[in-house]
This record gives sequence, C-alpha cells and structure tokens, in this order.
Amino acid sequence: MTALLADDGVRLDHTRHGDPAGRPVVLLAGFKAAASSWSSQLGALTGAGYDVHAVDIRGHGVADRPADGVDMARRGQDVRDVLDGLDLRGAVLVGGSMGANTIWSYVSQFGAGRVAGIVSVDQTPKMLNTADWPYGFYGYDASNIDTYFAESIPDTGKGTPLWKRGMRLVRLLRAMKGAERTLTPGELALLNDHAKADWRTTVASTDVPVLFVAGAESEFWPAGHAAASAALAPRGSSVVLADDGHAANIEQPEAFNAALLAFLGSVGH
Repeated sequence: MTALLADDGVRLDHTRHGDPAGRPVVLLAGFKAAASSWSSQLGALTGAGYDVHAVDIRGHGVADRPADGVDMARRGQDVRDVLDGLDLRGAVLVGGSMGANTIWSYVSQFGAGRVAGIVSVDQTPKMLNTADWPYGFYGYDASNIDTYFAESIPDTGKGTPLWKRGMRLVRLLRAMKGAERTLTPGELALLNDHAKADWRTTVASTDVPVLFVAGAESEFWPAGHAAASAALAPRGSSVVLADDGHAANIEQPEAFNAALLAFLGSVGH
C-alpha cells in the first residue's frame, strides 16, 4: 500500500499490481467499499500485462474518513490528486457504483487529458427518474427527491433475493467484509448529493471510449441504463451481464473480467 495526500491533507491510499510498463488501470470502488473489493479482477488484469492501481479515496478502506464535507465534487478532486500524484497518463478508469460517477465528477472538473478510457460498472449517470430518463434508482422521483435517501439506501425489492444468490452472495460477503453497515450523517449527505446529480452532459461531452456494464438483476435500476448511457457517449458501448446484480464485478467475476479485458484491448495505444 502507498499513501497519497490529497490537496487538503487527507490521506488517500492505493496498491499497485502488475507491469509498471503496462497501461495504467485505476480501480475505484463503490460507496463504502474498499479497494480490496476488486480482488477478483487483479489476476486477470495483471496477467494481461496492465499496470493496476486499486485506489481508496477518502471514506474507503484504509484511507482517511472525514466525518463530513465529502461530496461528489470532492471525490472527483481526490481522483485528480491520485492521477496527478502518481503522474498516470493514458489511464483507463474503472468505477463501480458511486465510483463510476466519481469518474464523471473528475472529468467534469478536470477534463480527460490523462484518461484513455472509462468503465462504468452498474451505475446510471442520473439516479432521479424523470420523463426523459426512466433508468434511475427504483422508486426515486420528484415526489421524494429530498427524503428517499434521508436515512438509508432503500430496499427496492428488485433483483434476486440475497438468499437465492448462492456463490454470488458468498463472493459479495467476502468482498465487503469489514464494511460498516450503519451510515453516518456525513455519508448520508454524500448519498443525497450523489442521488441528485446528473452526469449525462459530462458523458455526452467525453470523447474517450466508455463501456457501461449493467447487472441484468441489479437491485437498484433497470439494466437498460447501460445501453441508454452508451447512446449518450460519443464512443460508448454497453454490456449486460446475465445472472448478475449491482456488484457486477464481484458476483460474476469471470463474465465481468472477460468484458473488461475485451474493452481494454479495444482502447487504442
């Protein structure tokens, strides 16, 4: 593990794997998940010759956990501090869940000059359902925009019940071991900020290859978000993974890794 300091002095962290001469691949986990949640991807990526950086920005894993003041803009700034601090160029950024929209926050603030490609893992760029975007979080719309995420992440009743997931559940529990289930006031504020954001304009103005991955049985939103998001991007593509939930890279690692490696192989040098 290597500690990095953000511009405000908060300690971030990353682990490096693979060939330092390979293309950088930066892995950003979802809300409250640690960089170690990408463990099922490391072998596939390093075996293919990539320079892999599994990152903990603030609030994740072994990085510092400020009590408040963390919003989507700050998360994007943390990504900036990681890429600049490590001087990574031509990187493919891979984000799971909130980690994916953290990439759009980074790009919206700092551009894609250091970026060769982006992978969004089961994350809609707009969580609020509206007439022009029916791919948001199940049950979240203008009627409850200020209250839906006030106390927790709602149980949508969608997707395969946990007790029916078999090895998918085992993998998920292993990956999230040690993660706190309770949400602090600061985490709820971040969740609310994330829920209200709309990154579609950023997606549409980002001219690098982007892969949108959806779990066919996501608990949070319709799998159609992947194709709809890809249609927004100048160089977008999408894939829906069968028998897979929101934690797509964890529940079905072999299928996810195949899609990821195919995309990475298509990104120009």
